[in-house]
Amino acid sequence: MTIEDRGEAKVVTHALAKHTLTQLRSVETEQVAFRKGLVKLGRICGYEIIDGVMETAYETIQTPLTETTGERVVGMDDVVIINVLRAATPFVEGLLKAFPRARQGVISASRDESGGMDDAGEFDIEVDYVKLPEIHPEDTVIVADPMLATGSTMATVLEHVQEMGDPERLLVLAAVSAPEGLVRLNEQFPDVEILSVAIDDHLDEEGYIVPGLGDAGDRAFRTT
Repeated sequence: MTIEDRGEAKVVTHALAKHTLTQLRSVETEQVAFRKGLVKLGRICGYEIIDGVMETAYETIQTPLTETTGERVVGMDDVVIINVLRAATPFVEGLLKAFPRARQGVISASRDESGGMDDAGEFDIEVDYVKLPEIHPEDTVIVADPMLATGSTMATVLEHVQEMGDPERLLVLAAVSAPEGLVRLNEQFPDVEILSVAIDDHLDEEGYIVPGLGDAGDRAFRTT
């Protein structure tokens, strides 16, 4: 298993995940390669969730030659993936390669940049669209967003998700996370598991993750 528990979050330490994140961080990585990199990273993280978080069970099967015992992942039909628009779209595309039968939800949530970051290090969040499936007690819910910065957006998203039901497991998946956002989510949502490929140094005065990877949405969709 290549997931390491750092206390404030679990970190994906798979070599290919770190390699892909390094490519995403580079300012020389252009739009198409960046978007494909997010897809790739989402797929890797999906496999890591299967290996490090989900359970397996043994069962007897019949091969063309004989009866044998095999192993299956439990709960693959009970996965819900929440796409935090828009930066998470390619990230979720990769996750769906690992969880092809997952139910999906979409939340369009973004910072209100006009007021800036307040003294508590938080932003007002604008929610433009919410479409979530019903959440069941046996579900594993994965809320995906490449960047966990102040935690303002993710906290708002988690509030909407929790209104839909109480799943067996609720995971936040990020490519890069800032310590400030991790502290907030752990305090506000102690039962939520956080999985990140990297925990970065800090937030700058505008609330961007340092060293980070820039604005993932702008880089993936070539917008400003």
